[in-house]
Amino acid sequence: MRILRAVIRREYLQRVKSRWFLVSTFAAPILFIGITVVPILLESGRQEARRNIGLVDETGVLGWRVEPRLEEAGFTVELAAPGSEDSLRAQTLDGKLGGYMVLDNESLFRGHSTFYGEQGPGAIRIMTMRGAVVQSALEARLAELGAEVDVEALFGGGSLDLELLADSQGGASEDEPEFIGVFAGAMLLYMVVLMYAAAVMRSALEEKTGRIVEILISSVRPWELMLGKIIGVGSVGLTQLGVWILCGTLALTLGVPALAGARPDLADPAAIAQGLPSMEMVGLFIALFLGGFFLYASLYAAVGAMCSTEEEAQQAQFPVVFLLVAPILLLMPIMQEPHATWATVMSMVPFFSPVLLYARVGAGEIPLWQIGASLTFLYLGVLGGAWVAGRIYRVGILMQGKRPTLPELWRWVREA
Repeated sequence: MRILRAVIRREYLQRVKSRWFLVSTFAAPILFIGITVVPILLESGRQEARRNIGLVDETGVLGWRVEPRLEEAGFTVELAAPGSEDSLRAQTLDGKLGGYMVLDNESLFRGHSTFYGEQGPGAIRIMTMRGAVVQSALEARLAELGAEVDVEALFGGGSLDLELLADSQGGASEDEPEFIGVFAGAMLLYMVVLMYAAAVMRSALEEKTGRIVEILISSVRPWELMLGKIIGVGSVGLTQLGVWILCGTLALTLGVPALAGARPDLADPAAIAQGLPSMEMVGLFIALFLGGFFLYASLYAAVGAMCSTEEEAQQAQFPVVFLLVAPILLLMPIMQEPHATWATVMSMVPFFSPVLLYARVGAGEIPLWQIGASLTFLYLGVLGGAWVAGRIYRVGILMQGKRPTLPELWRWVREA
């Protein structure tokens, strides 16, 4: 165990202290915040006066409906009487107002309105203004008919409650799936597993081609070297994910309130909170990442051990890459039918479950026994993959020359 800990420590510190790790870990979140949040905040400072607008209501029924909707979107609205356009025009030219809107009969019947200003309010704010006018016009027209309708709910897309008529459950409800968050989480799983598992292959290949492994094997057994590489690189991956999660948490707790205060039209804290994954999903993500990483890292370690050049490794890793790409091709169909029999079976396959199980759980209410069975098969696959890869690694790490054929690999597994 002392030797194994030394290998893990070496693999971990060698990568954590590298310049590339520091850049990819800390510069990536900073760059993302820089290109998304900073321009919005800078632009909001320059557009402070442009959020002050005048509102002229010639219909007599729309102004008091449009005003609160615009103020909720971050505007400061000054209701003006019809005929005061000259005064509003002068204030706009003096920079006291960002512009003014005029509501007329066309606004009431067609949702059409006119904005006057020295420059446009921006595409997002134009959509906000149009939406406020259309909702208010529809609400006013329905009020004339004596109909009480929740216009906000209708324009929000409505909602759909599902009652599952299952004998075993006696009925269950299911929330609308957050497809964007689930898809992003599944893709993130694919990328981090591929990135860090491939790092194990490159590490084994570098030591083999540089003849360093011949010195290491004199004091370290092959299985200890392979396991140390896998755990060390996996720890690096967890460290980087932890930093990213911490940065994301800080950005949400500190940045979103500031962004909502500066640009309410772009940030809805309630909507953002609803789109965030739950703690259960975060725990499932970590469990799937660990299982998927150890499984694919073992296979990549075997690929690195049996190849002698970078070109050979690029060709030999194709079957492993295919196993990772296949669930990505099934991602959208499985999110649309998470309860289908084929979806359940595919999420039980260890090579596919790191991506597909997360997608199924996020897209629908999955029985706990299916989650437990999928995780069990995944970690059993880790043990089986590590056993096979360890035997290939034991023989191949010291082999030079031509890449072995499939019969030769099978002989290594049997005789190692």
